[in-house]
Amino acid sequence: MCLYNTGMYLYEKAVGIAALRNPKARQWSDGRRGIFERLKESIKPGERIIWVHAASLGEFEQGRPIIERLKEQRPDIKILLTFFSPSGYEIRKNYPGADYIFYLPIDRKRYARRFLDIVKPEAAIFIKYEFWLNYLGELRKREIPTYVVSAIFRRDSIFFRPWGGAWRKALDTFSTLFVQNDESRELLAELGHKNVVVAGDTRFDRVASIAKAAKRVELIERFRGEKPLFVAGSTWGPDEEILLALINENPDIRFVIAPHEMNQTRIEHIISTVKGGAVRYTQSTTESDFSKTQVLILDTVGILSSVYGYAQWSYIGGGFGVGIHNTLEAATFGLPIAFGPKYHKFKEARDMVALGAARSITSIDELRAWFEPLRDDAALLSETSRKAKAYTESNLGATELITSEVLKRF
Repeated sequence: MCLYNTGMYLYEKAVGIAALRNPKARQWSDGRRGIFERLKESIKPGERIIWVHAASLGEFEQGRPIIERLKEQRPDIKILLTFFSPSGYEIRKNYPGADYIFYLPIDRKRYARRFLDIVKPEAAIFIKYEFWLNYLGELRKREIPTYVVSAIFRRDSIFFRPWGGAWRKALDTFSTLFVQNDESRELLAELGHKNVVVAGDTRFDRVASIAKAAKRVELIERFRGEKPLFVAGSTWGPDEEILLALINENPDIRFVIAPHEMNQTRIEHIISTVKGGAVRYTQSTTESDFSKTQVLILDTVGILSSVYGYAQWSYIGGGFGVGIHNTLEAATFGLPIAFGPKYHKFKEARDMVALGAARSITSIDELRAWFEPLRDDAALLSETSRKAKAYTESNLGATELITSEVLKRF
């Protein structure tokens, strides 16, 4: 713990120095400035609070259905939502589902004590990761019911290493550990934990609610017309190079490409390379003539999940980099999915590959080999779509299981 606490101290100082030049570090540092005073001003004495912590945006999406279900069941309870990273906080700082939204002060002993003295949560929920030792130790001392949800444990993680004693001790904090799979439950059983529930992943509930609330996107309807539609979401350069070859080989199919980052050079490259014509979403209207346009570049945010609902096939980007992006938003609409080779960290991707609902590709030849049979065989397309949809539906229910357990104490 001494080494851990020294690391936290040095991390805080290093971010402060980096903030002089790095915008993200500046957000991290500025967002925590005066945080205890702001917490005191915001939280009223006597409020019943459930504290939910998410590392960043992805974890927030897993926690969101839990927050919303808790508020639906018990509107008298206040939700305090904290983030570690700016990429989560800055995007969701105005999220209406939580009563209070703050950065989490860095995990130093005195900060953890001061934070809990002010907040006085009646329960704490950690989403998937973020095992902060001082916060967990202080929650344990105060006997505050604490949960981790949508967690995955692996044999090579720090909990199972000879030097992981402090992290193994931290697991004693949790009243219940809600994990995604049987492997995690079995690994935790080796450490003596019986308070483990295989609840699955709350993201399935989240994407189901997104699909149910999908918006009508008139511009997409007009662009698609009577043609079949292929949607590529969260793409990067290597994904786009392979897709461009497929696009030019299939002039009778319409494509939507949603880049992960709005890199103007990449967007211009797509426009200049597509033989059938490509335009930007933001430069189009429902009155635009798309008769000579094969590709629509989705250079905006907030509608990709709805756009999947208009498609027959999908590609998810990121698999040629650090890892693929969200596959479930496409799968919940029953879309066959392709993605790059770096997908093994994602349980849902592994599951869908095993079921035949998705395929990993490494080249244009492999993308063709996946796509052309689905393009030419309606029965195969229908069966693959059914598998994707059935997979997402079979994994619903984690949110209700978790919230029911948390609210038993209220």
